[in-house]
Amino acid sequence: MSTTPAPVRDAATCCAAPLTAAPLDAREAARLAHVLKALADPARLRLLSLVAAADGAEACVCDLTGPVGLSQPTVSHHLKTLVDAGLLTRERRGSWAFYALVPGALDAVAGALQHPGR
Repeated sequence: MSTTPAPVRDAATCCAAPLTAAPLDAREAARLAHVLKALADPARLRLLSLVAAADGAEACVCDLTGPVGLSQPTVSHHLKTLVDAGLLTRERRGSWAFYALVPGALDAVAGALQHPGR
């Protein structure tokens, strides 16, 4: 039996309610952990920030290698992890891939971590 959850297509599907509202079942915990694991890498956090702050709120992989100082294959790997976690979308245009933040994805993650009444 695999412990790796299926890719999350939308981070909001794993983060609909604060984790303090009710105990998480095993599937919900695995999905949220998958998203948090994707965010728990400094390079991926920088890439997510660069994409979100880019003109038009999207960025080509070719524009992301320089700012993070990583090779194109490494950047592509990190971006795929963020897509699989439901945080970014990917669109092919010719030979390039463009990435954009999934609307509401970060709000959903933040909402899952909020403690009611605080």
